[in-house]
Amino acid sequence: MKDISALLDASLQSFKEGSIIHGTVLEKRAKEIVVDIGYKSEGIIDLDEFEQPEEIQVGQEIEILLERLEDDDGMVVLSRQKAAQKQNWDKIVKTFNEGGTIIGRVRKIVKGGLMVNVGVEAFLPSSQIDVIPPKNLREFEDANIECKIVKLNEDRKNVVLSRREIIEAQRAEKRAALLGGIEKGSIVKGVVKNLTDFGAFIDLDGLDGLLHITDISWSRLNHPSEVLKIGQELDVMVLEIDREKERVSLGLKQQSANPWEKLPEKYPVGTRIKGKITSLVPYGAFVELEPGVEGLIHVSEISWTKRVARPSDVLAMGQEVEAQVTELNTEEQKLSLSLRALESNPWDVIHEKYAVGSTVKGIVRNLTAYGAFVELEEGIDGMSPRVRLSWTRKVNHPSEVLKKNEEIEAQVIGIDKQNQRISLGIKQLASDPWSEIESRYKQGDLVKGVVTKVASFGAFIQLADEIDGLVHISQISEDRVNKVKDVLKIGQEVEARVIKVDRAERRIGLSIKAANYSDEDLEKETASFENLRSSDMLSSMGDAFDKAEEEFRPGEGKK
Repeated sequence: MKDISALLDASLQSFKEGSIIHGTVLEKRAKEIVVDIGYKSEGIIDLDEFEQPEEIQVGQEIEILLERLEDDDGMVVLSRQKAAQKQNWDKIVKTFNEGGTIIGRVRKIVKGGLMVNVGVEAFLPSSQIDVIPPKNLREFEDANIECKIVKLNEDRKNVVLSRREIIEAQRAEKRAALLGGIEKGSIVKGVVKNLTDFGAFIDLDGLDGLLHITDISWSRLNHPSEVLKIGQELDVMVLEIDREKERVSLGLKQQSANPWEKLPEKYPVGTRIKGKITSLVPYGAFVELEPGVEGLIHVSEISWTKRVARPSDVLAMGQEVEAQVTELNTEEQKLSLSLRALESNPWDVIHEKYAVGSTVKGIVRNLTAYGAFVELEEGIDGMSPRVRLSWTRKVNHPSEVLKKNEEIEAQVIGIDKQNQRISLGIKQLASDPWSEIESRYKQGDLVKGVVTKVASFGAFIQLADEIDGLVHISQISEDRVNKVKDVLKIGQEVEARVIKVDRAERRIGLSIKAANYSDEDLEKETASFENLRSSDMLSSMGDAFDKAEEEFRPGEGKK
């Protein structure tokens, strides 16, 4: 009896809960099997725990996990599924420690990636599926994929996988092999991987090469997508190799003849050509002469006379045009064309139509700080500088005497054919009132006028024929005047005495306070004014205008 008890104790010690043991199938039922593990009682396992339950046979030996030796009914608690999980986990730990790979089946798509069955549930993040994260994860549903275990948590039984690391390692091997085997000028196969504004990236089976937009076609392209699409297979030429940085420059157009090499024979300078407009840009229009050959009509070469702000105002995409070749550079692949070269240049005979000294009519097209532009006919402008606008007024801006779109007459002063300029004068149509100023204004004359400008040193009074006279601050009143604007206002009519007439400097000196002087007092005041002649302030009427601190300009108000 003692021997039997000892044998039983030894038997019990060999059955360790949580361990994987062998058992024999005694009976197969509809939903379960009975298993003998050599213990005093049998265990029962659901058929659902087996991946292929139909293959289980009576008498078959299987591996199972011993969960408990006895439950409340005295039965042994066994699990085939947990045995497989424990075996798989041990395998996963070993694989992780050794840095190996494992194959699993994608079970489902979850937020942020995929759940993969590698014996246990494992997570494969989207960023680790491929070198470029896939846009559609459904293409991996139910697929068997090879991954590397990158993170393991034994306590939580968490497994994180990476398929990307395997792909990157494979690509690195292929890159090394490719870089070692290709040479400059080699023709290699690739697939368009990505398109950018500056070119296309080509996948050379593990190595990315750049196909620059200028090396795609002999024709000018606005974007690579005009001739390429992602996923397209290509034969490309290796142009440059940087093995250290693993960079490869590729070319597509280099596999065909360069049409520019024969252009000097086909389109010498001066040739009249026909072509189709393929692109309109702010600076001109591109014209295709033949496939791969385009010329540029610069905006300045569209018309001799029309002011073309944008080529699209006069030309259209797809329009057939005739032009003349004006410049050809095959090395830089530049072909310059001209539309206006096919027409006569009106500036060649401009002197016949607008002779120097003749009177012309035109419309004021533009007013600038330095003069007025007058349109004589479409595309032909003349310019009158502000100093030629009036004999009598100091014109600070043409808008003081002219209005835009106003029709005026002017005299042709000069013609510059080379720079296409016509110089005009408006005041030249009238006689210069200063040529006979001494006969109109004499020292001592009492005159009336209107204040037109106020400066820190005095005021300008407009007399008859728009002649200006200057009242110095000292000649305004017998009382001391600190600020001219406190005494005189723009538009105010005043009476003054002429105390100085200087034809050479085109200056008339006036005195308001001397309006009621006697002849003797007037002579004294005239002498006083003469002493101001040497001062910088009143050295000339022109200097007086330039030194003005407070002026009235039409449209600007007081300054």
